[in-house]
Amino acid sequence: MSAFNLLHLVTKSQPVALRACGLPSGSCRDKKSCKVVFSQQDLKKRLTPLQYHVTQEKGTESAFDGEYTYHKAHGVYKCVVCGTPLFKSETKFDSSSGWPSFWDVIASDTITFTDDYSFGMHRVETSCTQCGAHLGHVFDDGPRPTGKRYCINSASLSFESADTTQPGEGNISSTSVQTDKTEL
Repeated sequence: MSAFNLLHLVTKSQPVALRACGLPSGSCRDKKSCKVVFSQQDLKKRLTPLQYHVTQEKGTESAFDGEYTYHKAHGVYKCVVCGTPLFKSETKFDSSSGWPSFWDVIASDTITFTDDYSFGMHRVETSCTQCGAHLGHVFDDGPRPTGKRYCINSASLSFESADTTQPGEGNISSTSVQTDKTEL
């Protein structure tokens, strides 16, 4: 049986219930059970089209093109939608997958895991527990000590540098900008 026929067979035998916007019916945003809820109008204003597509429509950025794919600064990677701290730079590694990869999360309750059967395969989707933003997927082929590879879209992340003496380092997002703060 060809790969195409197998993919077609799996896709037809395991349908996924999708709403018009492309989100599974069990989505946090669908049930309004997220701890932080933003209007779609607000999100469209403050996110780039790519950030909106990835976080709200479960899109994926192109491999090797993301802002944080080769990023090596020390600090914390946060959810671009709500600012929840998700990953420390110390857990980032080069997986050669084309997306930023991490072997652990800051806290286990910051990420929600959902079975994803799109594209005729089973993966485990990761999303922000606070706001429901799609982040990427997690795989069991990462390094020790966890053996996990959190394969995350750069577009779903913002970065807060641990080195505050280098203001140009990392991404400045609406969740981390503090314009009324003065330096001494």
